Amino acid sequence: MQENGRGMTPAKPQLVASRPPALLPQNIFTADEWAQLRRHSPVTGPLLVAHAWGLTFAAMALFVAVPHPVIQVTAIMVIGTRQLGLAVLMHDAAHRALHPDAQLNDFLGQWLCAAPLGARLAEYRPCHLAHHRFVQQAEDPDLGLSAPFPITRASLWRKILRDLSGLTFLRQRSGVFLAAVRRAKTDPAQKRNVVADNAGSALPGFFLANLVLVGVLALAGHAELFIYLWLPALATWFPLVTRLRNIGEHACVPDNDDPLRNARTVLAGPLERLFIAPYWVHFHVEHHLFMYLPCYRLEAAHKMLIAKGFGPRMEIRRSYREMLAMAAPKSGAR
Repeated sequence: MQENGRGMTPAKPQLVASRPPALLPQNIFTADEWAQLRRHSPVTGPLLVAHAWGLTFAAMALFVAVPHPVIQVTAIMVIGTRQLGLAVLMHDAAHRALHPDAQLNDFLGQWLCAAPLGARLAEYRPCHLAHHRFVQQAEDPDLGLSAPFPITRASLWRKILRDLSGLTFLRQRSGVFLAAVRRAKTDPAQKRNVVADNAGSALPGFFLANLVLVGVLALAGHAELFIYLWLPALATWFPLVTRLRNIGEHACVPDNDDPLRNARTVLAGPLERLFIAPYWVHFHVEHHLFMYLPCYRLEAAHKMLIAKGFGPRMEIRRSYREMLAMAAPKSGAR
């Protein structure tokens, strides 16, 4: 949803300024089709948040029932992908698309999605909307995620190993912690905010949300699952699938100025959706075309665009394997 105060109804989509008039929704869809696509359910968003947490706890329960190393690794992969799922739902909340009520939208996005991962919705939203405004242009704050590609296979494997070893997690989290310490040392007022009311830093919310999670697991008699499953997933699989998401969305797109080709849709299969791409995150062309549609409408938008003949003009890959083969070819650029 659009940032429109505390309104209860979905805001009208705002389109990228450089988009040709032919790609305005009214020039693509009938009035009934567009009304269906832009409809925001008051139930579906919260259910998706519940699904992410439910699948997380189900993976934990499976490991409790069958404490085998293979089950542990599989559970870590499932949980790490649901952690990415929470990030995807936080992203929907940044667009006011997780729930029609703005206050509930922000509460769900911050406390059930962002905080457990160490993010802050209030900081993410303006940065992400700037990405939409300047996608793949010099002013795009996310340009650094796609600009280095293509890379060599060896470089890709080094990145993957850093993710799976926890080095990426340690580097990112230590940077956040040191930045918070520097702010606290240089500004006593901000120090009180960081510690007391979560302003200016994601750390207090991160610690609070994870403390609550430990408490829930302790009440179930299995606080150790935080150490055995949640933290390993957050430190290994979550950074990896986040990287794959970032590569898939904009790396090596064929035309930075064409809204049908400056983002990428990956036709993820069932296993990819379970272990890599949750909650329709792989429909990224559709998201950039109509960025205030909720994630659960993107597949329908994709099918409508294909039916209306836009498929050949869109940047679409059949799988994440195909996408990676392009982003890291055998004779990569660097």
